[in-house]
Amino acid sequence: MTDVTVVGGGIGGLVVARLLALAGRTVTLLEASDRLGGTVASHTVGGLQLDAGAESFATRGGTVRTLAAELGLGDRVVAPAALSAWLQPVSGEAVPLPDAALLGIPGTPLAADVITAVGGAAAFRAQLDSLIPALWARKSLTVGQLVRRRMGAGVLERLVAPVVHGVYSIHPDDLPIDRVAGLRQAYGLQGSLAAAVRSLRDAAPAGSAVEGIEGGVHRLVSALASDLDRLGVAVELGHEVTSLAGLSGTVIVAAPGVVAPVDGRDVTVATLVVDAPWLDAAPRGTGVLVARGARGIRARALTHSTAKWPWLRDRAEGKHVLRLSYDDEPDNLAESARTDAEALLAAELPPASILDFARVTWTRPAALTTPTDHIVVGETVGGSGIAGIVAHAERTARTLLENS
Repeated sequence: MTDVTVVGGGIGGLVVARLLALAGRTVTLLEASDRLGGTVASHTVGGLQLDAGAESFATRGGTVRTLAAELGLGDRVVAPAALSAWLQPVSGEAVPLPDAALLGIPGTPLAADVITAVGGAAAFRAQLDSLIPALWARKSLTVGQLVRRRMGAGVLERLVAPVVHGVYSIHPDDLPIDRVAGLRQAYGLQGSLAAAVRSLRDAAPAGSAVEGIEGGVHRLVSALASDLDRLGVAVELGHEVTSLAGLSGTVIVAAPGVVAPVDGRDVTVATLVVDAPWLDAAPRGTGVLVARGARGIRARALTHSTAKWPWLRDRAEGKHVLRLSYDDEPDNLAESARTDAEALLAAELPPASILDFARVTWTRPAALTTPTDHIVVGETVGGSGIAGIVAHAERTARTLLENS
């Protein structure tokens, strides 16, 4: 008889299973697929082992860094290169993202880089944020509603929406402000949105928002799996659960759709490995976020992975790795990815420069809104980022242990 049954072997399920096993509980983990990790996965493209899903994690709270250290990966946690990301507006050339911003929300609306990105009229409208009386942010307020009210639709759609879409795969109107660590509290204290952004940026200087793992974030999964084995957790792959009835012990659900129907959206990632020495200069920094409706571009974001991660640049030995994300997959993904990359990087990528191509599609579940009496961890309750999922799983494990 097991004390705990965890249904689902994504990051949330692995973390909660590990912590309960560390506390002496007997744990069984059931995973429907033939591997662990969920969207934290790897694939080999152009002879390089790369992240197929998440390739970075938020640094807030140090949650993932601490987990990595506990798993023996502490010395493999790395920061990205100190390069800017860029924005492809609806029309015109790409521009660097403003420096003093949080998820695209400008800390100084009339800064030159903000005016370049959104235009003078939208920047002046955003500046009115400093004059609008502050009202306490209600619990259900979203980032989009707050930015629209305080800074106007121009900044929201031209700057904030592309960044939020690139990070969370959703529009700011669908992102609760409580998903952005510290934003509600800072806004309440500062009285304006721009001042809130400045205070948060002062507390977390540029370049510290995300980190990765040398060799790929997918290394967290193999390290977690090894620790579960060491702790005696019984892991059963290929075990699909359609009903929670009859499962032993305390049941924790870490698989979307098991306790209640969950809507999902597909995100396709196209990876190109290219022979293009002219990209050594990283013409668009670490990558480009794309405004919705940008003319002729289907991708919503491009990451220049070999510019972003020095360890990968070294391993690629002169090749370049480009990752493009799509909400609606084009008919000819490989060719669309090539032409989108050309446009976004303002650099030629003839077909002969493409050494390899890979396609991965992930289904990202929406937040769980149906009330449930079951214990749930994972993306539906912890958010789309690794840091949020890990933090929520750890809180859940601690609560269970305190109440047992």
